[in-house]
Amino acid sequence: MKYFKIILDFYINSSIHVALAVYAFVRITELYFNLSYNEPLDYFMFYGTITGYNFVKYAGVAKLHHRSLTTYLKVIQVFSLLCFILLCYYAWQLSIRTLLLISPFGLLTLLYAIPFLSGFQKNLRSVGYLKIIVVALVWMGATVFLPVFDAQIEFSNIVGLISVQRFLLVVVLILPFDIRDVKYDAISLQTIPRKIGVKNTKKLGIVLLVICLLLEFLITGNSIFRKSFFLIIFMLFVLLVWAKENQSKYYSSFIVEAIPVIWLVFLSVF
Repeated sequence: MKYFKIILDFYINSSIHVALAVYAFVRITELYFNLSYNEPLDYFMFYGTITGYNFVKYAGVAKLHHRSLTTYLKVIQVFSLLCFILLCYYAWQLSIRTLLLISPFGLLTLLYAIPFLSGFQKNLRSVGYLKIIVVALVWMGATVFLPVFDAQIEFSNIVGLISVQRFLLVVVLILPFDIRDVKYDAISLQTIPRKIGVKNTKKLGIVLLVICLLLEFLITGNSIFRKSFFLIIFMLFVLLVWAKENQSKYYSSFIVEAIPVIWLVFLSVF
C-alpha cells in the first residue's frame, strides 16, 4: 500500500494525470470531428502538458532552493527534462503553421508562472479571475483549435460551439480546486469561491453544466456522444456538489481531473 501511494503521488505530482486529461480532450475532439488519430500532435500535447505544468509548479521552488532540492523534486526535474526532449521530437513532426498557432498558448503558460505584472511582482496565476480564464482558454485552444486547425478544417458554428462548451467545462473542472484552496489562497487572490462564496460557486458551476448540456444538443445528433456526455455532466454535477474546503488530497487532483479520461473511455466503449 505504501508503494502504491508513492507511485500515485508521483503520477499526480509529476503532472502525468493532468497530461492524460489534456490528451483525452484532444482525442475527444478528434472523435467529434471524425479525424484520424494524429500521433505527433496528440503526444506533443501530452508531453507539452507535463513540461508546462511542471515548469509552472516547480520553477519557483527550483530557483529558490536549487542546491537543497529533495531527491523527489530532482526526480521530477529529470522526468520533466525527458518529457521536454520527447516534446521537441514530436514538435519536429508538426507543421510550421501548427507550431505558430501553439505559440500563443505556450506564451500564456509562461506568463502564468513568470512575474511580469505590478513591477514584475505578479504573474497571471496571482490574478484571481484572470487565473481561471487563462487556464480555460489555454485548454480550449490546445484541445479544440489545435486538432481542428492541424486537420485544416474551416472554422464553423460547430467548432465555435465545441470551443465554448470546452471552455465552460474546464471552468467547472477548476471550481473544486478553487474550493479546496480557499483556506490556502492569499486574501488578495480573489478566486470565485472567495469572492462569491462556496455555495454560490457550486450554483454557478451547475448553471454552466446546464449550458454545456444544452450546447451538446446543438453540437451533435449522435446518440452515443449525447449519452456519454450526459453521464459526464452527471458525474461533474455530483463531484461539484460534494466539493468542500476540507477535501481529500486526491479528490480534485485525481478524481475530478480524471473526468476527461472517463469521458474518452465512455466514447470508446460505447
